[in-house]
Amino acid sequence: MTDIRSKVAFESNGVQLAGLLQSPQYNTRGYAIFAHCFTCGKDAIAAARISRQLVELGFAVLRFDFTGLGNSEGDFANANFSSNVEDLMAAADFLRQHYQAPILLVGHSLGGRAVLSAAHQMDEVQAVVTIGAPADASHITRHFASHIEDIETLGAVNVELAGRSFTIKRQFLDDLAKEQDDIEQLRKPLLILHSPMDEMVSITQAEAIYRRARHPKSFVSLDNADHLLTDKSDAAYAARVIAAWSEKYLPARKMLVKGESEVPKGELEVAEYNRRFTRVVSTDHHHWYADEPVAMGGDNLGPDPYEHLLAALGACTSMTLRMYANRKKIPLDDVSVSLRHSRQHGADCEHCDQTNARVELVERELVLKGNLTPEQRQRLVEIADKCPVHKTLLGNIVIVTRQTGSAGA
Repeated sequence: MTDIRSKVAFESNGVQLAGLLQSPQYNTRGYAIFAHCFTCGKDAIAAARISRQLVELGFAVLRFDFTGLGNSEGDFANANFSSNVEDLMAAADFLRQHYQAPILLVGHSLGGRAVLSAAHQMDEVQAVVTIGAPADASHITRHFASHIEDIETLGAVNVELAGRSFTIKRQFLDDLAKEQDDIEQLRKPLLILHSPMDEMVSITQAEAIYRRARHPKSFVSLDNADHLLTDKSDAAYAARVIAAWSEKYLPARKMLVKGESEVPKGELEVAEYNRRFTRVVSTDHHHWYADEPVAMGGDNLGPDPYEHLLAALGACTSMTLRMYANRKKIPLDDVSVSLRHSRQHGADCEHCDQTNARVELVERELVLKGNLTPEQRQRLVEIADKCPVHKTLLGNIVIVTRQTGSAGA
């Protein structure tokens, strides 16, 4: 399945964070946030593979770089575990404002510990998943244990982690040392995924999370997987488990594939895809997007409303001409229709009936190919004006609007 990818950016504590939003082509089960591991990034193997699999299974997934990492602004040396949690809150606010609030949080390693801290502060979140996460954020200090004394004495030290150099400051250690009881406060369904072979975060940490968390809680072993889930089959398995487990707690996905729809025949439904301009247009057998250009604040994922209007007229015109030519045995080899829409002031428009009026002008150009006589060409131009959509647009249209749903629904 082809997903839709959008580069996004949002602010956290005055710093611009870079993210990637991946969405299914059609309606989703809801929005999820994936939090990456310590010193990794949104493009880490586990983050990318699990997100891709979750999209295929019906979720829209936002993954982003924490402050000072990847393409995000800020200085990693000034970041800490608390700022990671704040970055997660900012990501949720971004989705809430521009798309839909997240209903699922997934975190890997320290990102898993961060989602445990953030989840109870997000009312809309309905389920939480950790992958190879420590029970206490301070567990990560074991990766630079030999430098801790120097960090506390000197205030800051450069340490090498996963082949890269990072500056760790004393404030980072002080922040990790804060007492944390947020696992006990979670009160949301929790799935804990952990490998017994994990050499970076011991499986005893998963045991501690499970022991401290309230029900409902579940544990699934990622047998033979390493901490970073470098084997793609392990990432795919983790995503399938998340999707299956979440069915009990999250909404079912609608319109899973093209051709499946609950819209009655003869009707058309337009649903919000995000809280900007993107919309999902559905009939009984088809789904497509309507949107606005990026310059207008949209994502340009589909034609705008007036382009849909022109498309309806153009398609109907072309179909009507073809049907007439076939019926009358007119040698029309090919027909194409070009349309433009504009608004004109009465002083400039010969079709206006009253002074200073404005008219909606649609210009339609026909390209008729074939060994046609002048009379046949003229007749086809006349037939173009008789297409059903043309008649509808020029007819006495009455639009009746009704409202359904109660307040707050």
